[in-house]
Amino acid sequence: MERSRIAVAGASGLIGGALARSLTADGHEVVRLVRREPRAASEVRWDPEGGSVDAAGLAGCDAVVNLAGAGVGGRRWTAAYKARIRASRVGGTTALAEAVAGLPEDVRPRVFLNGSAIGYYGETGDRPVDESAPPGEGFLPEVCVEWEAAAAPAREAGVRTVFARTGLVVARGGGAWGRLFPLFRAGLGGRMGDGRQYWSFVALHDEVAALRHLLDTDGLSGPFNLTAPHPVTNREITGAMARVLHRPAVFAVPAPVLRAVLGEMAGDVLGSARVLPARLLESGFRFAFPRIEGAVRAAL
Repeated sequence: MERSRIAVAGASGLIGGALARSLTADGHEVVRLVRREPRAASEVRWDPEGGSVDAAGLAGCDAVVNLAGAGVGGRRWTAAYKARIRASRVGGTTALAEAVAGLPEDVRPRVFLNGSAIGYYGETGDRPVDESAPPGEGFLPEVCVEWEAAAAPAREAGVRTVFARTGLVVARGGGAWGRLFPLFRAGLGGRMGDGRQYWSFVALHDEVAALRHLLDTDGLSGPFNLTAPHPVTNREITGAMARVLHRPAVFAVPAPVLRAVLGEMAGDVLGSARVLPARLLESGFRFAFPRIEGAVRAAL
């Protein structure tokens, strides 16, 4: 992209923050969507769960990126928290898509890049899936289907609409790996369950590069899996972490214990999703860290 004005929802999160820094470093103007009263011209007020946004603040933006949503791994999935997970994604996407669609065509963003997740596919076992696969069954697939469908107003208004189905991001500063690194550093890391479940990962560096690629490349629309091309099992991840950190990884957390501690969320930890980035590779994107050991080293 030439120097652009890009609105980012979720800029305080792990991925959104890294994307905003990358865009700013390259001279782009980043407009952050905030839930409080704006303190600068580079901020726009919105309420994702309430479904409202100051649409005037999006006028003149070249792109809108929505990476906002309540975390799925930080607490037990009570009925109330599951409702929050759904509302923060579906409500926020609906508000942004309708705001974008409602702008006059001469000031309407050209691209709407909306977050999604590989949770779309549900449990796949050792069967590899790409973007052509149908949604799975369960809470996360249902949320992902509704999440992506909520972007319809932007797409129907002629805005190029892209869905970034992100895997497990390998980074020190947050997400699943933000909790794994301290455990392995302390020598307390180990496999979860039988360790045979596939974890489809992506290095934070590649996640940001892929988002930039999707923003920059005209003609790309629809779903893209943001996962490294070589998904690995939890057992293989445990071995890679132990080698890179030079720590033993002899502990194992049995599946019944995970279910007792995490409740319904344990299904996401013990479930297997072997997801491949077919469309991303076809579009010409190349991963800097396609394998797990390189991704772990990059995070450090």
